[in-house]
Amino acid sequence: MVRTRVHNLFVSSDGYAAGDQVTVEKPIGDATALFSRFDGRVIDGIQGLGDSGGPVTADHALFSMWGQGIGAEIMGRRKFGPQTGPWPDDGWEGWWGEEPPFRTPVFVLTHHPREPIEFANGTSFHFVDVSPAEALRLAAAAAPGQDVRIGGGPSTVREFLQADLVDFLHVIIIPVVLGAGVRLWDGLAGLEERFSVETVGTSSGLTHQLWNRVPRD
Repeated sequence: MVRTRVHNLFVSSDGYAAGDQVTVEKPIGDATALFSRFDGRVIDGIQGLGDSGGPVTADHALFSMWGQGIGAEIMGRRKFGPQTGPWPDDGWEGWWGEEPPFRTPVFVLTHHPREPIEFANGTSFHFVDVSPAEALRLAAAAAPGQDVRIGGGPSTVREFLQADLVDFLHVIIIPVVLGAGVRLWDGLAGLEERFSVETVGTSSGLTHQLWNRVPRD
């Protein structure tokens, strides 16, 4: 059974998960403080820390679930780039250079479909104008036997939660107050009734919430 998973979604103490304005210089707007505790090497698993990575902490272990058993990703357009409207002819291929970390098909939700972009490491971006349910169908077909990750940003995650299409949600509460930005939980009153929620606090000051969807009727 294909599961739909969200991993490493950083949320401020006051509920914001991204900044309002995305630019080339500011991929998540004025919300860089959300990533002050994140070691990106663990997207390759614990082995990504290397020989000099120090101890394997609870934070590292939980962060490293990001890539385990994932066969495709779905993301919103703002996670792929800062452009709006029709795509400009600017050669933009995402924030990640020649080796995007996904190594799977990635479905980018946009009102302006375009030809796919493929990379040598197995990452391919497919630009689709479809509903969350149809995007999930496409991603599941591209990830035979593996799970689908909803990669964000928060507006995209919220849409999938509203459509009841998320089976697992890993939220990390960061002890910072942003005061503005894009909120995760708006329009999701009562969401906790659909999930069992486990909370893990670590010595770093982070609070990990693991939301597992209870069986559907």
